[in-house]
Amino acid sequence: MTTTALLMIDVQKGFDDEFWGPRNNPGAEANIKALLDAWTESGQPIVLVRHDSVKEGSPLRPGQTGNEFKTELDGVRPELMFTKKVNSAFHGEVDLDAWLRARGIHKLVVAGIQTNFCCETTARVGGNLGYDVTFALDATFTFDLTGPDGTVLTADELSQATATNLHGGGFAKVVSTKEILAG
Repeated sequence: MTTTALLMIDVQKGFDDEFWGPRNNPGAEANIKALLDAWTESGQPIVLVRHDSVKEGSPLRPGQTGNEFKTELDGVRPELMFTKKVNSAFHGEVDLDAWLRARGIHKLVVAGIQTNFCCETTARVGGNLGYDVTFALDATFTFDLTGPDGTVLTADELSQATATNLHGGGFAKVVSTKEILAG
């Protein structure tokens, strides 16, 4: 069997804060839990990544309740857990690329929060580094965002843009949790 690591990105309580605005995909947490349960049952490696924000006022700053993992991660025993201060999990406190390569892991499933920031960036970097990346779109969510001209893109539009960027750019295969679990 080929080893596939589940990269669970920033599933933190702070993303429940109204600070972020309207979100999409209310089913994301159930899909996150389903992936975690499947990986735990199969014995495949789980990597938990936590965002330690350095921005003043962010609910994700260390020492804040929002920095803690959400309850969907309760009881999960990851093979690796580390923090980061930027979007990509490949640029955290651990050299994720070296850790994966030392274990002969070339396949990744990316899920977590936020679809178009940390999850997409991690998938893009993983694809650039030569990993076979699968992106569990329905096991992610994001928030409405205002552009430089004042135009607001909805969380659903941003999620679709991420799917298009990853697929069209050849960075990752974008699929549903159901497809991953069936495979």
